[in-house]
Amino acid sequence: MTESVTLFLCGDVMLGRGIDQILPHPGDPSLHEPYVASAREYVALAERLNGPIPAPVDFSYVWGDALDELRRAMPQARIINLETSVTRNRDFARKGINYKLNPDNVACLTSAGIDCCVLANNHVLDFGENGLRETLESLKRANIGTAGAGRDEAEAHAPAVIEVNTGRVLVFAFGCGSSGIPPEWAAESKKPGVSLLRDLSSRTIAAVTQIAQSARQKGDTLVASIHWGGNWGYQIGRDEVRFAHELIDTAGFDVVHGHSSHHPKAIEVYREKPILYGCGDFINDYEGIAGYKEFRSELTLMYFPRLDRVNGSLVDFRLVPLKISRFQLHRATTQEADWLQQTLDRESARFGTRVSRNNDGSLVVRWR
Repeated sequence: MTESVTLFLCGDVMLGRGIDQILPHPGDPSLHEPYVASAREYVALAERLNGPIPAPVDFSYVWGDALDELRRAMPQARIINLETSVTRNRDFARKGINYKLNPDNVACLTSAGIDCCVLANNHVLDFGENGLRETLESLKRANIGTAGAGRDEAEAHAPAVIEVNTGRVLVFAFGCGSSGIPPEWAAESKKPGVSLLRDLSSRTIAAVTQIAQSARQKGDTLVASIHWGGNWGYQIGRDEVRFAHELIDTAGFDVVHGHSSHHPKAIEVYREKPILYGCGDFINDYEGIAGYKEFRSELTLMYFPRLDRVNGSLVDFRLVPLKISRFQLHRATTQEADWLQQTLDRESARFGTRVSRNNDGSLVVRWR
């Protein structure tokens, strides 16, 4: 039997704003958005659409049916993109939308056994450098690894190390300006910030390769987690495809974990290695917000790639469709799962990848 490692990956987890308000320790609800002054308004929007939310909820509430799926899949590493500052700091960045989670609510993450929070995104410095420092400290106290942001450039570039029963999973995280990360958020030798890719050039690949290979040990599984691209649309640029391929060919990564899009995008399996060009949102407080209904961002996915521990090649790849309702994840209906399957199959076909549905409602990725 193949010695393997199963990962749980998902897209953006946004625990701030409305979600923070329904948890046991809601923080200051004040917002500085053009049209909304209180995070409680997002709770009211969701309740008008889908019914009452029994606040305060317990820490595990938002994960809903995803917890059963995690118990069933038993992934050795659980990796999310945490698109929220974990801080009480009130010095907000003047950028329109700001997300923060009260540090007293960090048990929301531990309740799902999260191993690594990717932080190289366009919300981790929503409350400034002090907010980032508190985020790092809060997650460290909770024994949750971080990647992609740090108190200086070296920490931002360093991987999260997840010990598994057959070795290590190393998670490196990077952000791109195309996702809305301000250039001044880049970490420097004596400045906190994110691991920001200035471009997708061969010079950048060389730098990423050096970072990855300097940390790699024999038997490690390497994940490149990248926050890139816009929020809406299925387009994938040639530069993104080329860069993803070079992350595998040159830098030696086994998985490319892309996010930023509010809905799932195409999946490619390149040289037996999975590339997720956009995982979509996983948890958010967008219920009741108008616009972009055709993308059905309330439908989310859990990604469970299983990799060969010897060569990192993909053994099998299962996806679980879910739906956000009342700020909680629920199993998707047959019709909802079919919509996701058909959309992913259509968008992934250009890469020779097909997506079909199992009898249990999960989806399976096929590439041979």
